[in-house]
Amino acid sequence: MDVKYALENIAPGGRIGLVALATDFNSETDLRRILPVGVDLFTNRVLNANPLTIENLRAMAGDITRAASGLLPGLGVDVMIYGCTSGTAAIGGAELQRLIQIAQPGVPCTNPIAAASEALRAFDAERISVLTPYTEVVNAVVAESFRAEGFNILNIEGFGLDDDIEMTGLPLAAITEAALQVCDADADALFISCTALRSSLIVEELEQKLGKPVVTSNQALVWHCLQLMKNDSHVKGFGQLFEKSFSQRVTA
Repeated sequence: MDVKYALENIAPGGRIGLVALATDFNSETDLRRILPVGVDLFTNRVLNANPLTIENLRAMAGDITRAASGLLPGLGVDVMIYGCTSGTAAIGGAELQRLIQIAQPGVPCTNPIAAASEALRAFDAERISVLTPYTEVVNAVVAESFRAEGFNILNIEGFGLDDDIEMTGLPLAAITEAALQVCDADADALFISCTALRSSLIVEELEQKLGKPVVTSNQALVWHCLQLMKNDSHVKGFGQLFEKSFSQRVTA
């Protein structure tokens, strides 16, 4: 067959690698929903198990390098995500980056705590209210991670769940009601934790009702990835975070 053609670039805006949890039911769908045209997401899954406990979260560290190595070998990605907020708190962002970069050397890495911290700083937010789906034990570790980033955590409340599938099944109306109850009047912003929650779908509604910025795990991950890739595509429908001009974003 004598057909001449040039190969097309199917992800001209950038390639994002996602290490998702084996039990995650939401991240890929949620991230792709937010990502602008031209940016594509490529996923591999790390072994983990419910219930979501600190011990189980830390146990997945041994499989992260293997999962990261399975993302477009020979081509590579422009940025890597570890897609679990509570897992980041349990394992630590620096250790996650080390484990990922064994397989993806030199590739910038982000995680929900790093991304949310950058997003909150972009709003000059210091006093934060936090809503999670987690148990009190997991909440305590997540709160400490944000305090280590320099934030004043006014309060943190959770639904008391320890199963990823149940977290994704939380009705949007329930998340909305809880967010309105949890957000302290003195908070500069509300953070809704967990990549398994579909909370990005209600960011704009909550910002209108609360009159303050709302940051969620997956929304912040997309924003941070675009920042790391220097992609200034405009994203609409997912909150004030994407309304900031690219030049105003915090440099990584």
